[in-house]
Amino acid sequence: MSTPASGRLPARRFDLAVFDLDGTLADSFAFFVTCHNRLARRHRFRPVAGHEMEMLRGWNPRRIMRHTGLPAWRLPWVARDFRRLMQEEGQAIACFPGVRDALHDLHARGVRLALVTSNSEANGRRILGEDVWGLLAHMECGASLFGKARRLRRVLARTGVAAVRAVYVGDPTSDAEAARQAGMAFAAVAWGYASAAALQACQPDVWLQDVADLQGLAG
Repeated sequence: MSTPASGRLPARRFDLAVFDLDGTLADSFAFFVTCHNRLARRHRFRPVAGHEMEMLRGWNPRRIMRHTGLPAWRLPWVARDFRRLMQEEGQAIACFPGVRDALHDLHARGVRLALVTSNSEANGRRILGEDVWGLLAHMECGASLFGKARRLRRVLARTGVAAVRAVYVGDPTSDAEAARQAGMAFAAVAWGYASAAALQACQPDVWLQDVADLQGLAG
């Protein structure tokens, strides 16, 4: 996967790095695919075929919801059931290789770390491990897919870091929207749920091609 022209490696130091969980720190896409059609049957939206998954990686969440007939009002219940399934059956989900070391390195170099995720605290704590969880200056769990901007503003208020000195690291295009609404930079990761083309269209401030690039957020 080539580096999008609109993205780049960090050219400056960030005082605060806020992370999404699924697809950014946690390698949970395969589990998401497995659960999708189970949840579709339960909540009466359209299941997707295996050959559609790569296409859907290039779409933003709103377009995916229209494609599957998932109404916005039902999304909180779907997200709740996904979190529950992950807690009950997602014991094998772990961080991407190198993520935990990168977070320890960023913390050691003075970058404050935080988490804003639509997943639950229990799942986040288990996946990240108690050692990484203890590095986080603030956690916002259970966020709505389209309500992360409010959570990001809360992280800024709780940590006292100016938005211009903070970056939100994520991979769905909705994360880019949330970061911009909160006045923060957005760092797109190449290894997550969304395709490179979809992320390129968001014009990320920072493009992280490899997990090792996370350490560049310290400048």
